[in-house]
Amino acid sequence: MKTTGPITALALSALLALTACTALPPRPAMPDAFAPLPAAEGVMAERLDPAEAQHPGESGFRLVSTGTEAYALRAYSARVATRSLDIQTYIWHGDFTGKLLAQRALEAADRGVQVRILVDDMDARARNAGFAALDAHERIEVRVFNPFASRRGTLSRIGELGTGLKRLNHRMHNKSWIADNRIALVGGRNLGDEYFGASAESNFVDLDLLMVGPVVPQVSASFDRFWNAPSNYPIAAINKEPPTAEALARVRAVLRATPAEVASSPYATVLREDPAVQRLIAGEGTLHWSRDWTFVSDDPHKGDQDAAQFKHSAVLEALAPAMRSSRHELRVISPYFVPGRLGTKGLLDVAGTGVDVRVLTNSLAATDVAAVHSGYARYRKDLLKGGVQLWELKPTSNAPSRFSLRGSSGSSLHTKALVIDDRQVFVGSYNLDPRSTSLNTEQGVLVSHPQLAQELTQAFEEQSRGTHAWQVQQVDGNLRWSDGTQTWTRDPEATMGRRMQVWLVRLLPVQSQL
Repeated sequence: MKTTGPITALALSALLALTACTALPPRPAMPDAFAPLPAAEGVMAERLDPAEAQHPGESGFRLVSTGTEAYALRAYSARVATRSLDIQTYIWHGDFTGKLLAQRALEAADRGVQVRILVDDMDARARNAGFAALDAHERIEVRVFNPFASRRGTLSRIGELGTGLKRLNHRMHNKSWIADNRIALVGGRNLGDEYFGASAESNFVDLDLLMVGPVVPQVSASFDRFWNAPSNYPIAAINKEPPTAEALARVRAVLRATPAEVASSPYATVLREDPAVQRLIAGEGTLHWSRDWTFVSDDPHKGDQDAAQFKHSAVLEALAPAMRSSRHELRVISPYFVPGRLGTKGLLDVAGTGVDVRVLTNSLAATDVAAVHSGYARYRKDLLKGGVQLWELKPTSNAPSRFSLRGSSGSSLHTKALVIDDRQVFVGSYNLDPRSTSLNTEQGVLVSHPQLAQELTQAFEEQSRGTHAWQVQQVDGNLRWSDGTQTWTRDPEATMGRRMQVWLVRLLPVQSQL
């Protein structure tokens, strides 16, 4: 006990010394840059012009629930792009789908396409060398949102978080993939194997909206707003070593070897056999056209605001009245569901009007962030007592070929979506939790279309069946979990370690961070 103080002080001094030498340099002065006008030539223009001409003033939408189709849409659109490719993401893994998409972006740049990559630095820092090498290409520019000053080392990262948490706690959670300013994919998916049904171990159940028409320039304008915001830095401005042609050549060699790696994997068979992917390649696929849509994105300065919590989130400002407008049914899909007092009251108010309110979230056994579950668990009884029905996804694994929001569930839910009655859907990056509301930037699309609402409602119903999820109920004041064949009196299939994490987090004043 006598040595604890000096050792702690020494460790703290060491961390402070590490961070003292790692301050962000001044952000270089740069003129604002904007995406070009939608491409009028090329494969996408040839395929989309006739459809858009038949639906003047409308935008086309399609739910993209399978991981294979989500990957193929990104890869294919990058391959046929002629002018621009804008990629905004929270995470970009260095696994084989991540490398394949990087290769597609590099090939597009080699053809003369202007490629802009905007990635949050919470993940990008670990892949700093790869992103910096891509930035050496004359037609690829990489920027990182809210960057760390240190570019490598665990201790320096911990030290920087310890001394700069107020700034670094605000992250860019947006996900957009925009090709030629003609098509856009927006939703919950990051870039990596588990988001595309390619992981041999576990995959996320996730969802995108494919969009064409007038909505796409709005998504592109949001990208531009983030691209030009002072909260991001060109990677060349913070990288300790200037990008070189040699570094780019090394990355190019790694990426060129990736197709051979994929060809020998089960995922290649899945891509060949997936009918949705084959229809995509053939230029087929149904779009649902609507004039009634709203694309909404938080301000990149959101983390700097001192306004009331509700005012922090442009996404929530759009969703809250839409949810209150429910007359019959409200379906909520949120993997990280921490409604808090205000959110719980809002859902209970809707349920109190006679609306059938149902929520699908992760079970403790399925979630990839057990600490978040503690923030949700404290509101379960209040929600159930007030008439809100709850389902928690089971942690079952599945083969990539069956990965789908409509098929067998993955190991963890990652979809962020709403269905309002039989008329309106929301798909985006926004979780119903304090972090999405007040700390991270988020975005999404609210669309009125009965067919989209029916498709997402059917997906909710299938995922909430006993084969995929447990329904949580309250009996004599006690929680019960049931899948129709068996009943549990505590979180089913959760390990002791996960239960301990939840218990410990509930003792700490950290709910606002969940």
